[in-house]
Amino acid sequence: MSGKDYVEKDYYKILGVPKDASTAEIKKAYRKLARENHPDANKGDKAAEERFKEISEANDVLSDPKRRKDYDEARALFANGGFRPGGAGGGFNFDLGDLFGGSAGQTSQGGGFGGGVGDLFGGLFGGRGRGTTTQPRRGADVESAVTLSFVEAVEGATVPIRMTSQAACKACAGTGAKAGTTPRVCPTCVGTGYVSRGQGNFALSEPCRDCKGRGLLVDDPCEVCHGSGRATSARTMQVRIPAGVGEDQRIRLKGKGAQGERGGPAGDLYVTVHVTPHPVFGRRGDNLTVTVPVSFPEAALGGTIKVPTLGGSPVTMKLPAGTSNGLTMRARGKGAVRKDGTRGDLLVTVEVAVPPKTEGEAKAALEKYRDATSAEDPRAALFKAAEEA
Repeated sequence: MSGKDYVEKDYYKILGVPKDASTAEIKKAYRKLARENHPDANKGDKAAEERFKEISEANDVLSDPKRRKDYDEARALFANGGFRPGGAGGGFNFDLGDLFGGSAGQTSQGGGFGGGVGDLFGGLFGGRGRGTTTQPRRGADVESAVTLSFVEAVEGATVPIRMTSQAACKACAGTGAKAGTTPRVCPTCVGTGYVSRGQGNFALSEPCRDCKGRGLLVDDPCEVCHGSGRATSARTMQVRIPAGVGEDQRIRLKGKGAQGERGGPAGDLYVTVHVTPHPVFGRRGDNLTVTVPVSFPEAALGGTIKVPTLGGSPVTMKLPAGTSNGLTMRARGKGAVRKDGTRGDLLVTVEVAVPPKTEGEAKAALEKYRDATSAEDPRAALFKAAEEA
């Protein structure tokens, strides 16, 4: 990217965040926009693909504190027309000592300054000043999502993830030139990517407009990437999702994002996990939950009941006499896998099942039981508490 493009693009506007947005706010906005404009979710939509590239580019700069600081300084500088002449003798209308942290650099024989301004612009635009080529650049981070079954989330799974990102164009090996041809060194900047421009008594270094800061010119552009050297790359990766992940959990895979430029390191891949609900079991942290129906005689008299487990044999649990509806019991070690390899518990909630219809001897027995216990009012304590409140 040329320095001009760098300062003219409003990355804050692209992400829809204010200039004083926190890192967390920037990441939240990026994740939302990346999901909406991801090529996998907008197949064939070139506009969405371009928006996704801009969103990734904006996040790449604003999520890095140092690069964000450089970007903000460059934007502020160029918003005022760069270095504007003003005052006697064509000097500057601000203190160079303030700009360079107390040192305006060394005065050259021509009365201008040496490498100070060049170093400043080189730092802002990715290079290291005049006489050097553009530095390697880290690849962008990539967002993706995967949907797991309830069992896969609890036990862990290896799943394929299709990832679309920017990488070096395979057709031209990243040179931007058509197969069989090679780029030539830009004669304007002599391959440095920067040129000097006179401003009063000073010489300023800025990205070369002819090669847009690349240091190379392409006479016969690659038909795939149109001379940019970058192209959209789609690949499928086998990703291991650890056991015990939960809904909306975000996993970082270092170095699995977009490839870097000019030998720079790859970005990271962030995978957001979604979990399909289970028809029987639920989840509460490292513990699993299940609701087990019991009959009225089992609840009143007690006994043993069998309880299903996730992917294993049923466990037998003792039901105490006089069990009330909603009682929760614990089967240890039958829950989700923890990070240390141990398991949480299975929380078993009792639900007393009332038969929809009772006839014959069963009905007569219940009527006899009702008559024998009619002196006891199960709601007496409730009304007493309501009166005292």
